[in-house]
Amino acid sequence: MGSRRVEYSETTRQALVDNAVELFTKRGYAGTSLDEVTKRARVTKGALYHHFSGKQALFEAAFDAVENKFMRRLAEIVSAPGDPWETAIAGLRAYVRVCLEPSYQRIVIHEAPVVMGWERWREAEEHFSYGLLRTAIELLVDSGEIEDMPVETTSRLLFGALSAGASTIAAASEPKKASAEVERTIVRVVEGLRVRGGEPVPVPPRGRSRRH
Repeated sequence: MGSRRVEYSETTRQALVDNAVELFTKRGYAGTSLDEVTKRARVTKGALYHHFSGKQALFEAAFDAVENKFMRRLAEIVSAPGDPWETAIAGLRAYVRVCLEPSYQRIVIHEAPVVMGWERWREAEEHFSYGLLRTAIELLVDSGEIEDMPVETTSRLLFGALSAGASTIAAASEPKKASAEVERTIVRVVEGLRVRGGEPVPVPPRGRSRRH
C-alpha cells in the first residue's frame, strides 16, 4: 500500500508539472491559474498544495522540468564518443536550436528571470547549461583542439555570449533567422581559438557583410 501511495503521489506531481509546462508555455506565468492546472491534471487543489507551496513553486518545478529535458539531450551530444572538436561544435549548435523550442523560450528565457528573480535564475542556469559548456571547453583544451586558455574564464565569457544569443533569438521577430546568425557567430568565435599543428588557426580577412 505504501509503495502504491508513493507511486500515485509521483504520478500526481508529474501530471501537475506536465500541465503547468504546457500552460506556462502557452499563456505565461500571469495568464495561468492554479485552477486551470489542477483541472487539466484532474487533481484537487489540495493535491497541488501537497506538492507545491504555491504558483511560484509550481513554476520553478516546470522550469526544472524544461531545463532537464533539453540539457539531457545536450549532455548526450557533448559526452558522445568521437572527435572532440566535432562533438563540442555539435553541442553548441544543438543549444542554439534548443532556444527555438517554445517551452524553453517562454519559460526559461522570458518568464524565469521575472518570476524567479535574476539571481535565482542565473544560479539555475549555471546549474544546468553552464556545466555542459564548461565540460565542452575543458574537453577542447585537454584534447589540444583550442589554445590552452583558462577553462573557467573562457567558459564564463562564452556562457555570457550564449545567454545573450538565447535572448536575441527569443526576442526576434524572425527567430529562425536570428538562430542561424547566433549559431554562425558563436561557432566562429570558438573557431578563433582553435589550433592546428600547435599554432592558432589564422583568422581570414573579413569580407563584405551580406544582407539576407
